[in-house]
Amino acid sequence: MLRGPAARGGGAAPAEAPARAKQAAGDRDVRLGGGVATVRELIEADLGDTMHIAVAPVDLGRGERLWESHTDLPDRFHLETVPSPSGVTHLWFRRR
Repeated sequence: MLRGPAARGGGAAPAEAPARAKQAAGDRDVRLGGGVATVRELIEADLGDTMHIAVAPVDLGRGERLWESHTDLPDRFHLETVPSPSGVTHLWFRRR
């Protein structure tokens, strides 16, 4: 995994981070991470081929929604839902 300022985008806007990370990674795979605002911006910019979202069954009473429903993306992504014994549900979105 690529680490350091290049991996974090060096302060770049989320929509610019993939290109910077790819350049720094060369022929290696690139993984981007972030919070709700970053992921939303990447989705809106139609960036990324695969997304892994881990959903924990916890209601904290506050926070941000990533989306109203993960079914909002079926036109662009194939969805695989993988439950785990811990109760966490892993949502794998792969570009169609």
